[in-house]
Amino acid sequence: MRHLMTPLDFSVEELNKLLCLANDIEQHRDKYAHACAGKKLATLFYEPSTRTRLSFEAAMLNLGGQVLGFSSADSSSAAKGESVSDTIRVISCYADICAMRHPKEGAPLVASQKSNIPVINAGDGGHQHPTQTLTDLLTIHQLKGRLGNLTIGLCGDLKFGRTVHSLIRALVRYENVKFILISPEELKVPSYIREDVLEKNHIEYQEVERLEDALPSLDILYMTRVQKERFFNEEDYIRMKDFYILNKAKMELAPEDMLVLHPLPRVNEIATEVDDDPRAAYFKQAQYGVYVRMALILTLLEVDVTC
Repeated sequence: MRHLMTPLDFSVEELNKLLCLANDIEQHRDKYAHACAGKKLATLFYEPSTRTRLSFEAAMLNLGGQVLGFSSADSSSAAKGESVSDTIRVISCYADICAMRHPKEGAPLVASQKSNIPVINAGDGGHQHPTQTLTDLLTIHQLKGRLGNLTIGLCGDLKFGRTVHSLIRALVRYENVKFILISPEELKVPSYIREDVLEKNHIEYQEVERLEDALPSLDILYMTRVQKERFFNEEDYIRMKDFYILNKAKMELAPEDMLVLHPLPRVNEIATEVDDDPRAAYFKQAQYGVYVRMALILTLLEVDVTC
């Protein structure tokens, strides 16, 4: 039995196989319509989510399976003081696989150690968000045709942004990937990411504050929102939230084949006028999230399918 806690739980070869399966699912959805008939997915979401929770549910329903679970801690026995360990022991009696989002770093890992079913980390605090990373990798691969030889700009909240941390860890395993880290001083990528991931793997990167300085050289721009829920001080959040806004004028500085990605939800960091730009790929990205989660569910449940 396997779990998914970080993108590194899969080798590059396994990731490529997963992306191949997701591509096949996109092309032949009818082929997989009953692949998980009789199987149940439990979605244990201790904090709010729209895309991740619903895309997991859509993925399982598309596979012919069923879904059960809760969408907030208040609607679960956590409100009564039940531990994650006890919850997963109970859920293991009801479901075949579980997706868990939790505000505390490491909670899904604790669950996986006590679980009798595969556990998928659907986001744990500011730590990891591996299925968003799988979504990002599939989107880049499908639209760019490669995962190597790319210059990627990561913009916004690089300190608390778990999607950014997970994506960096995943992409450093591909050849000739360069990063431009775009953030204010207060929201720079943590030192452990710089030192233990980028520098340790001899990855070329630079840190800049102005988005305009980075745009002309990018293959991918990965925008993130400044996350209010990660700030202890509301004054700091208000000061930071409008630091970067991608608009039509800034897009004119970017290459014609650059892609704009965003894990969503956005607040105002991407102006709606950018949505009509053919380089805006964030809604396609959300669709790819369903396909890659379908592939992940099939893989972890060891459903025999041929890509």
